[in-house]
Amino acid sequence: MSATSSTSGAAIGANAMIPRVVPVSPEHRDAWEKLYAGYAEFYRVTQIPEMRATVWGWLQDPEHEVEGFVALDQNDRPIGLAHFRAFARPLAATTGGFLDDLFVAPDARGSGAAQALIDAVVEAGRGRGWTVIRWITADDNYRARSAYDRIAGRTKWITYEIKTP
Repeated sequence: MSATSSTSGAAIGANAMIPRVVPVSPEHRDAWEKLYAGYAEFYRVTQIPEMRATVWGWLQDPEHEVEGFVALDQNDRPIGLAHFRAFARPLAATTGGFLDDLFVAPDARGSGAAQALIDAVVEAGRGRGWTVIRWITADDNYRARSAYDRIAGRTKWITYEIKTP
């Protein structure tokens, strides 16, 4: 399967194009870092450069489970990111994909970048035989939830966690 969104390059307005989605690569480092810092800020998560360096290392390591895409605008400027990975589904005896992070720069929202990134993750998952793509979002992330409600089905599951410091 191609890592480029199947909708890549399709017109969405008079002069706008749906962003092109590509695997994150070394040339995207600076822009990715700004996007990921913006993502952390959006969720009010304290994140230091060393943390971003760790995630970047994962994304550049073909043996690591976490992979990433960036959405590029018509000038090849990264305007969004998605991080995803496989996860086992023991009850279904299948493998699914988990979309860990999805973020679009505020000035690029409404450009189709979020849809293009999700489409690219779905396409990657189909190519690997994943049976589902799953993600979570904050209850108060109304703008994203509005988009997600159009794109996917909301599940009945509630998420719990126990911190293990």
